[in-house]
Amino acid sequence: METLKYRARLKRYLRFPLYMIVLFFIGCIVVSFSEPRLAGVMAIFAVIYGILTSVYYSINLKSFKSTIIEYAVHYGTVQKELLKNFRLPYVLLDSTGRIMWMNEEFRILVDKNKNYNKSITSLFPEITREGIDHAREDMFDIHIEYNERKYLACLQRLDMTEPLKGSGIVPNMEESSDGLVAILLFDETDIQETKAKINDQALVSSLLYIDNYDEVFETVENTKQTMLLALIDRKINKYFGEADAIVRRLEKDKYLIIFQHKYLKNFENDKFSIVEDIMGIKMGNDRDITVSLGVGLGSESYTQNAQYAHIAIDLALARGGCQTVIKDGQNVSYYSTHGKEVERNTRVKARVKAQALRELMETRDRIIVMGHNLSDADCLGASVGVFCAGREIGKPVNIVLDTVTSSMRPVVESFTDKPEYPDDMFITSERALNLCNDNTLIMVVDTNRPSIVECPGLLYKNKNVVVIDHHRQVDEVIENPILSYIEPYASSASEMIAEVLQYFADKININPTEADCIYAGILIDTNNFMTKTGVRTFEAAAFLRRNGAEVTRVRKMLRENMETYKARAEVVRNATTYRGVFAISECQPDGNLESPTVVGAQAANELLNIVGIKASFVLTMYMDKVFISSRSIDEIDVQRIMARLGGGGHVNIAGAQVENSTVDEVRKDLEETIDKMLEEGEIKL
Repeated sequence: METLKYRARLKRYLRFPLYMIVLFFIGCIVVSFSEPRLAGVMAIFAVIYGILTSVYYSINLKSFKSTIIEYAVHYGTVQKELLKNFRLPYVLLDSTGRIMWMNEEFRILVDKNKNYNKSITSLFPEITREGIDHAREDMFDIHIEYNERKYLACLQRLDMTEPLKGSGIVPNMEESSDGLVAILLFDETDIQETKAKINDQALVSSLLYIDNYDEVFETVENTKQTMLLALIDRKINKYFGEADAIVRRLEKDKYLIIFQHKYLKNFENDKFSIVEDIMGIKMGNDRDITVSLGVGLGSESYTQNAQYAHIAIDLALARGGCQTVIKDGQNVSYYSTHGKEVERNTRVKARVKAQALRELMETRDRIIVMGHNLSDADCLGASVGVFCAGREIGKPVNIVLDTVTSSMRPVVESFTDKPEYPDDMFITSERALNLCNDNTLIMVVDTNRPSIVECPGLLYKNKNVVVIDHHRQVDEVIENPILSYIEPYASSASEMIAEVLQYFADKININPTEADCIYAGILIDTNNFMTKTGVRTFEAAAFLRRNGAEVTRVRKMLRENMETYKARAEVVRNATTYRGVFAISECQPDGNLESPTVVGAQAANELLNIVGIKASFVLTMYMDKVFISSRSIDEIDVQRIMARLGGGGHVNIAGAQVENSTVDEVRKDLEETIDKMLEEGEIKL
C-alpha cells in the first residue's frame, strides 16, 4: 500500500507541467470572450510551452529513469549492507523453516558458512515448525538457549517477494512464495542472570506457630518447661539458620522467620522437615509437639508478603495444623509430614464462635442454611442444629434441600410429618433465592467449597455468609465469610454444631427428634464411632443423649433396604487391589438404587475391614459425574490424593467429584496419581 501511495505521488509530480498546459488553454478560452486578440497570443505561447515540454520529456525520460534506478539500486545496496553488518543476529527462513540468508553476526554466532541452508530447528530445537507457522500469522517471541547463552528470538513474517528480487539475499524466490520469516536474536543472558539474582535476594516472610502449645506444656513439669521451650527454639534457629534467616519469637508459641528466596527451594526439597523434627522432641511431654508454618511470597511489597504469610498460616491451621502452607501470589502449595490433625481439648474457640453466631443471627430477619448437594446425615444434622439455634432466638430458619435421597427420607419425614414444625422448614433452591434479601443470613454447613453447595446462587446474591465445616480447606473456598468456623480435627459438622449449641444459650431447647438427627450425623461420619473420634466427639454425643437422643431410634432411622445392602456387597465383591494395599472398586447404579453415592461411601468403609488394605476407593457414576469415596485407617492420607483430583476432605475420609470423564478414565487418573505420589514420597507404604 505504501509503495502504491509513493508511485501515485511521483506520477502527479512528473505530470504537473502537462496539467499546466490544459490550464493555459482553459484560460485562453475564457479570455477569448472579452479579448480575442490577447487570447490568440496566449494560445500561441501555450502551444510553444507544450512543444518544449514534450521535447524536454522525450529527451530526458531515459536519463531520468536511469537516475531513479541508480538511486534505488544504491539505496537497496546500502540497506543490504546495513542488514548484513547488523550488530544483532538476523536470519531469514522460508515457509518450511529452512535458512535462506543470514547476516554476519548470526553466522559468527552459529559458526556456519553463509551457504548453510538447513532447518533452523537443527540449530535451535526450541524453534519448531509450529512456531514458524504461528509467526506467519502474527509476531511470535520465544526464549531459546545456545552455547550456554540465553536469547529472545523474535519471529515475524515478511511478505517481501517483490523487494527482494534481484537483491541477492534470496537465492530461490520460488521457495519463498508463501512469504519469509525473519528471526532477530536478542542476547538476554545478563538480563536473566540479573533477574535471577534479584529474585534470589527477595525476602520471604514466614510465620511458625506451635499448634498445641497449651496442651503440651500443661503436662510438663515446671522445671522442664523452660528446657523444652529452649530446645524448640534451638531446633528452629538451627534449621533456618542454615539459610541465614532472621528468626524472632513474637509470642510464646509464635515465630517470625524471614529469609531469602534462594533458600526456599532447599526447604521445599526437604519438605520442611522442621515440622517433623519438632514432633520428635521429648522432654517430659506426653503429647507430640506439632507446628504449622505459613510462607508468603510472590509480591513486590514486603507488606503484601507478610499478609500472604498470615493467610498461609491461617490456612494451615484451618486444615488441622502440623503442616506447611506456601502462598505464592495466587498459588497455594501444601507440605505435610504428619497425617493426623491436631485435636484441641479446649472449648474456648467453640464458645467464642457460638457467641459471635448468636449476635449475627439476632441482627437478621431470616436464616437460610444449606449444605453440600446430595445432603447426607451429617449435613442434615448440622442444618437441624442451626434450626434449633434460630428457634431459640425467635428467628425463622429454612433448610435448603433439593434432593431427598432414600437414606435421608426417614430423617426428613420425622420433621415433615409433625405439626410442630413449619411447612417451610425444608425448601428448594428456587424458593430460597426468592426468600433471600439483604437482611438474610446464609449459613453453609459441612462444606467450604462454593461449587458443591446446594444452592450456589445464594452465595452471589447475599454476602452475609457463615461457614461451619470440618473438612480441610483447599484452593477453592467460600470467599470473605463474615464468620468462619472450620476445624478439621472435628469428626463431623454435627459435632461442631452440638458444641456451639451448648454455648448458644444457658439452656437451649432440643427435642429428641432433633437430637436424634444431630446424633445420626456424628454416627455416620465416625462410622459408628470408629473413625476420627476424640474426647470432644463423645462429649458432644453425651450432650445429645442428655437431650433425648436414642441410639435405637437412630439405628432404625438409618436402616437401609435390601437393594442397597446387596449393591454394597456387590461393590465389595468386585473390588481389586492396586499395589497390594489400595482397594479400588466401582458402584454400578441401577434403577432400584436411589442413592448410589451413599452406597459407594459405605462400601469404601467396608473395604477397610479387609486385612492388608490401607486405603479404599469406590467410584460411582451418578448425575453425569464420577463420585469418588475414599477411606483409610491411619497410614494413608487420602485427602492429599483427592485434592490432586479436585476434591478434599480429611486425612482418613475424603472424596471428589469429577466431571466430563468416564469411570475408567477416572480410575486410570487415580492410579497414576497414586504412582506419582509414591514416587515423590507423598505416600509411603
